[in-house]
Amino acid sequence: MAKQINNLLIPNVSKVPGQKEVDLTNRLNGSKESKKKAIEFKGLLEKEVKSVGEKHGINLSIHAARRMKERNLSVNGDEFFKIKDAIQKLKEKGGKDSLVITKNAAYIVDVANNKVVTAIDKENMGSNVFTKIDSTVFVD
Repeated sequence: MAKQINNLLIPNVSKVPGQKEVDLTNRLNGSKESKKKAIEFKGLLEKEVKSVGEKHGINLSIHAARRMKERNLSVNGDEFFKIKDAIQKLKEKGGKDSLVITKNAAYIVDVANNKVVTAIDKENMGSNVFTKIDSTVFVD
């Protein structure tokens, strides 16, 4: 039924013809099948993230990603390749857990896994104590 307001005909569109009802009870109750699919999806996602990291040479830990977001740090292409080259140099010299210092920030790196473990912005670098590192590289 349509209503008329100020000589305009307004149709009732509260229910569209052919509208289907969807049963969400299994999804809301967390069925075994949906949990299985969620676990499978998580596994595939983690595999893909690892694959991309291996392909491009640097992985970013969840902690490092969080710190970078908190500290408004971003890694542009230039910074990325500086870190990547530093990791390669550290591998050649036998570095394991290393501090990579660039113009923008400092990064603690797990050299064997090509993983940035945490990141510190330039302003807060001086007030930090870096422990459990075996090497340091300054990148210009």
